[in-house]
Amino acid sequence: MTATVRKAERLEGEVTLPGDKSISHRALILGSLADGWSRVHGLSTGADVQSTANCLRALGAVIEESAVRGFGLDGVRKAGAPLDCGNSGTTMRLLAGILAAQEFVSELTGDESLTRRPMDRVVKPLLEMGAHAQWPPLRVGGHVPLHGIEYEMPVASAQVKSALLLAGLFAEGPTTIIETVRTRDHTELMLRSMGADVRSEGDRVEIRQATMLKPLDIEIPGDLSAASFWLVAAGLVPGSTVVLPGVGVNPTRTAFLDLLRHHGFDIHKSRERHSAGEPVADLEVHASYSDDPLEVAGDTAAEMIDELPILAVAATQLTGRSHISGAAELRVKESDRIAAMAEGLAAMGANITANADGWTIEGPSRLRGAQVRSLGDHRVAMALAVAGLLADGETEIEGAECVNISYPGFFDQLEDLC
Repeated sequence: MTATVRKAERLEGEVTLPGDKSISHRALILGSLADGWSRVHGLSTGADVQSTANCLRALGAVIEESAVRGFGLDGVRKAGAPLDCGNSGTTMRLLAGILAAQEFVSELTGDESLTRRPMDRVVKPLLEMGAHAQWPPLRVGGHVPLHGIEYEMPVASAQVKSALLLAGLFAEGPTTIIETVRTRDHTELMLRSMGADVRSEGDRVEIRQATMLKPLDIEIPGDLSAASFWLVAAGLVPGSTVVLPGVGVNPTRTAFLDLLRHHGFDIHKSRERHSAGEPVADLEVHASYSDDPLEVAGDTAAEMIDELPILAVAATQLTGRSHISGAAELRVKESDRIAAMAEGLAAMGANITANADGWTIEGPSRLRGAQVRSLGDHRVAMALAVAGLLADGETEIEGAECVNISYPGFFDQLEDLC
């Protein structure tokens, strides 16, 4: 599919966001480990979350529209075939933590993009816990019991942290993860609400073996990473006002939101509340931004890694030289996002240089419509669509169907706002 985007005169309206993808994955997985029925409302309908649901069904869970009947901690069954994780690294890494603790061997596979992504970062600590694990392909399980370890994360990754917490549910003795960079804590919050012994202090998270988990009752908030595209678009397109109700504003996810507000984006929070331990708020953004260039590096880049492609679009409109660094992890996402965004924005007239771990961007640039490629990456496709709203003429995005991985309906909502 090729999507065509035209320059917007203004954006106005209310956007209902898809359910938070990270929380949706975890609700399905942890609901499957619970005893009894969990109620899960507002799940993401993206292809990645469907991959998780399909894998869990193969392992014995019953998943309906808004309910999950778990198999319990001692009821995981061996799948009849390799588990197809599609394009979802979250599915593959988190399930590896559970399946490493089983008496049978499981194989997890996925599409071409997923099979190129680094899974050794989860294999190594699972081996330290006494599991049988290898990559590639990813095969885990067949050697129990596991034992708890203390593991310092060499690369910031909520997925790897969550995999080890899930393995720790089955392990003898405490499992402790040390994070040098804070990552999203949805797994810890959800496990605590289900009765697991999870303790966080400073840069350390510890979990102890569990015998059962209580079912969940959760309303999934809107996805803040999905909101990021509308926050930037409405901030940059003159005269715009966009309302985003029910957005998850977990402090481990709001570094990008804080950065935009620091750079003059007019974003208001209202109706702040909590859902199953997760903070939620309505967001309203009006066209406004300061002209200062961006400087993003190190821990800050790691905390907003999913939002950096759309941040690169924002940087093309700011005066001066913006530097985004410390983001080498973008090289091993669904695509090489550093190269993909540099290629797409350069084709549209931006002065952008791809570096080993980010970009240097000179602005402001008068963008022009062009033919650009998503490279099968949903975040690249959506970021380039926002660039198209700012560009003279028409922008054609090849491979735009990949937005269905996380945000079905994205282009319909874009059209409704214009």
